[in-house]
Amino acid sequence: MKNITSTPKELMKSRYEAFVKEDWAYLEKTSINQTIQELSKMEPIEWIGLEILNSFDDIVEFKAYYKENNHIKVLHEKSSFVKIEGVWKYQDGKLFNSKVERNHKCPCGSGKKFKKCCY
Repeated sequence: MKNITSTPKELMKSRYEAFVKEDWAYLEKTSINQTIQELSKMEPIEWIGLEILNSFDDIVEFKAYYKENNHIKVLHEKSSFVKIEGVWKYQDGKLFNSKVERNHKCPCGSGKKFKKCCY
């Protein structure tokens, strides 16, 4: 996977792709604290979509949707990035307790409201 370093938002997108592909080496390379050993211990997740909510300076807020036990859930995080020797890296993140809202578009891509689709 190509190392995208021009903005934290682009790095966030490439890190999401790396989580989908379980590319632990790329995730370690683009982080200041995460290691392959800790990342590879994560339970396999079926990722289904990424929504960037806000991106400013060194902060990216996003929702990443995934399936667990046939239910769609959301990981909502405000991530901090730091530039080291001209290269952006993931520093840490603040998690929010969020859920997929019933009346929002379903993250599965069907075009239906969540309550009429995968709820």
